[in-house]
Amino acid sequence: MLSSALKGIRVIDFTQVVAGPTCTQTLADMGAEVIKIEAPGGDLCRALPPFVGGESLPFMAINRDKQSVVLDLKDPAQVARAIALIDTADILVECFRPGVMQRLGLGYEALRERNPRLIYCSISAYGQHSPDKDLPGVDGVIQAVSGLMSVTGMPDSEPCKVQVPVVDMVTGYLASISVLGALALRQREGVGQQLDVSMFGSAIALQQLGISTYLHDREIPARTGSAAPYSTPNEALRCADGWIMVAAYHPARWQAFCRVLGVPELADDSRFAEAGVRLKHRAELIALLEQELTKRSKHEWLPLLQQADIICGVINDYREVVGSPAFQAANLVETCMHPSAGELSLPRSPFQHPGSARRPAPRLGENTHEVLGALSAAD
Repeated sequence: MLSSALKGIRVIDFTQVVAGPTCTQTLADMGAEVIKIEAPGGDLCRALPPFVGGESLPFMAINRDKQSVVLDLKDPAQVARAIALIDTADILVECFRPGVMQRLGLGYEALRERNPRLIYCSISAYGQHSPDKDLPGVDGVIQAVSGLMSVTGMPDSEPCKVQVPVVDMVTGYLASISVLGALALRQREGVGQQLDVSMFGSAIALQQLGISTYLHDREIPARTGSAAPYSTPNEALRCADGWIMVAAYHPARWQAFCRVLGVPELADDSRFAEAGVRLKHRAELIALLEQELTKRSKHEWLPLLQQADIICGVINDYREVVGSPAFQAANLVETCMHPSAGELSLPRSPFQHPGSARRPAPRLGENTHEVLGALSAAD
């Protein structure tokens, strides 16, 4: 099972907010022991609402299966304790601005001399060697400067970002993939390494298809809302009571879609018969399709389209998602008991079987005496 794949691997976690904690939670979900080092004031994410029983729900959502140890890294004695912990570790993950860990005496070169097998993952906004390395960065700003915000939203609308912290999340996942690769290399060669994972680079990777197209044709893409820039119909279409997302651009599906809508003649119309020509007449096409689709509700259309093997789905809000048979059947929610927040329902790790979660997110400093006490006992 993947939930025990990293059993016996110890991670020292110097991260906060979203990107770094997503990386370390992913490692914890695979069975690693994660010791989260927090300043006396705690991870900044602990201050983000909403709160349940005085605890931040965003923090609890991305810090399960970790232990919390409070250390004041401005105190040399407590830095020494951190170093002693790192000596016992396989992996260190940090998300300070480049240079901060070195100034604290926790830079990779110094730690590598003590622990040559250490995998040291540095997560930052722009990367360790970027000309912008000293600039702060958060998800929304990186969505802006990476170009992601330029292609998100409706034509002629104000700038729009993806409302979930997609850059933070993908950075965390890419960082965890990098760590797993470094673990495999260490197993073969016996040594660790430093990894440089940036939010900016992750945001570029997220746009690999779009930026590849720009590098080819040097044309700046326009915002197209829900519509794919390379094909149509491949967008949200209006029904009598809401919206349905349809991807019917392959020739056979395009013809089947027209038949289901009762307008088979559209498939052979010179404006719409070929994929490339269809794109040039997208506005006309969507108007004609919605003229038919608005005659029925989205839930009336859905089975008719599915029977014709049209790739489609209704556009659900969160209430509809959580109540859907697919969501329920996948067992994607788990319930855990938090000592302050009480019973919590949170999305389950995709790496764990239902009911296999080990512990909820820790309270600030919850494990300080336990972890440091064990360290002292081992000396």
